[in-house]
This record gives sequence, structure tokens and C-alpha cells, in this order.
Amino acid sequence: MRKMILAVVSLALMIGVMAYGHARPEAQSAGRAAAPPAAAGGRGEGRGTVILQQAPGDRAVPIPLETLKGYYADMDSKKLETLRMLEGGRFNVNIRRIRNAESALVHPVTADVWVVTEGSGTLTVNGKLEGNRIVGGDSRPLVVGDVVFVPAGVPHGVSGVGSAGITWLNIRFDTNYEGK
Repeated sequence: MRKMILAVVSLALMIGVMAYGHARPEAQSAGRAAAPPAAAGGRGEGRGTVILQQAPGDRAVPIPLETLKGYYADMDSKKLETLRMLEGGRFNVNIRRIRNAESALVHPVTADVWVVTEGSGTLTVNGKLEGNRIVGGDSRPLVVGDVVFVPAGVPHGVSGVGSAGITWLNIRFDTNYEGK
């Protein structure tokens, strides 16, 4: 039940982040996305991931569509596949933007909620991870508007990426702690 509640709260956070405001004050005043800072280490796939800001604990951080589009353009110019908009320690909010298939993987203690915003691909989940691929998993198309929840410990990967690539917003949260 606790995992389901975390998933619902994370999805609500993602919708709020997508619908309102901005990630950085200077992005709004400039009328475009702020340039990401130099790469900084994070957790999970965060090694070398650009982090825009630490997630505040006292206020919402809305990010309007116009700002997201600016981030997408900046990611393309810098050939970034991951941009961490908010780093919260046990959770983070990212943009994933890939042009080719990526190796399948498992996050032992981190769950993902994805919202596909551009492009298409094929999602493979479940099954067993052997090397960098999933054996015996379930595959389905990913298209704009799809929402995917991947629990901690479940193999997942994206292949069959369309010619324009695929982009999704990704809320990640740790599941290995009690609500303290």
C-alpha cells in the first residue's frame, strides 16, 4: 500500500511540475530555459547527469511547457540524454531524451514514473535481466501521452526508438525506507 501511495504522490508531483511555473527564476525572466550548469554527480544514473536545482522542501516548483521545450533544445545542442530538473535526495525529476535503444536495467530500490512527451519507442518490462537485455519480458509501444510506472526491482528498457527519438519526463523515488 505504501508503494502505491508513493506512486500516486509522485504522479501528482509530475503533473504539477508539468502544468505550472518554472524550474529556475532566471529562466522565466529571460523568457526561455536557463542553460544547465556543469555536470554534477547524483544517485542512480546520475553519474555525470546535469542537475538544474535541488528540490526545495518549502514550496512547489512548477515548470511550464515553454521551459521544457527550451530544456529539450538545450539537451539536443549538448547531446544530453538526461537532464535532472530537481534533485531531492530520495527522489528526483528528470527529462530522458534518447535517439537510440538503450540497455535494459533494474533499479534495486528506485521506482520510476514516466510520462512520454515526444516521439515513440518500444518499452520492454518484467522478465529477467540477462546482461543488458530482458528475456521473457513484455513489450509494448510507447507513444506521446503514455504513463508508465516501473516498480523498484523490475527490469525495463526502451528499444525500437522512432527516427525522431523519444522523450519522457521521469520521476524517480526510493522505496527502501519507512515514512519517517
